[in-house]
Amino acid sequence: MARYPRLMPTHPQLLRARVVRSVRRSPSFQRVSIGGPELAGFSYAGFDHWFRLFLPPRPGAPLELPQVRGRVWWQPYLDIPEDRRPHCSNYTVVDVRRRGEHTELDIDVVLHWDEGTGELAGPVATWAASTAPGSELAVLDQGPLFDPPADATAVHLAVDETGLPGLRGILRDLPEHTRGTAIVEVPHADDVEDLAAPGGMRVSWVTRTGEGPGAAALAQLRAAVVNGGAPAPQDYGFVVGEAALATGGRRVLRAAGLPAARITFSGFWKHRLH
Repeated sequence: MARYPRLMPTHPQLLRARVVRSVRRSPSFQRVSIGGPELAGFSYAGFDHWFRLFLPPRPGAPLELPQVRGRVWWQPYLDIPEDRRPHCSNYTVVDVRRRGEHTELDIDVVLHWDEGTGELAGPVATWAASTAPGSELAVLDQGPLFDPPADATAVHLAVDETGLPGLRGILRDLPEHTRGTAIVEVPHADDVEDLAAPGGMRVSWVTRTGEGPGAAALAQLRAAVVNGGAPAPQDYGFVVGEAALATGGRRVLRAAGLPAARITFSGFWKHRLH
């Protein structure tokens, strides 16, 4: 894959905002809504538009941000002393609402639990579940990742829960004539939801098995290919989520005849056994 996705802005905006509200949506998702005057400058493109989320290094600490010049921000970020450096993670825009001068942006944060202690794991999940209105943060616009060729005859999507916010936006914004398949793996049956999608898209939900994150979605993708759902050479594939799902899904689609240049895949996280 290219170093920079084709749709990434050349001069991404780093925008400060504050928490408006935080609510539990399902067993695995906490939705955080953020707002602020600077969000008026966020050029939302729909689909799976993503951003880098910056949080203070610890509750109550000031939010010190790197200087962004063009697409360069990583080295200035590392130059911030570790005890003052903000936490940075990648997230997808769920929705943007603009009412006059007020702009709100929604983020769905996946809640993971430590397999050893059973406690909520990860700094962003902990923040999302405990944050209060007014808490400071910042977002760095990165544009959409979903980028089908103009001549794509159908699209084939496979994601786990980390890819669900992006998949939701993709299905919502696809042209009505779009055909294809979408496979979604979630940890709990109560995470399943109704998704708006073109009539020609077949959406399948699978609940996580004991084989590990992504295994159920990958098995479903293999079965779909074997049972008459193999992609045509001019289709487009999009597989994101746990690293094994992303790389395994790409291999399945490549073996089925889809050219590498017509597949977008990305490992959003890596499962580690404890």
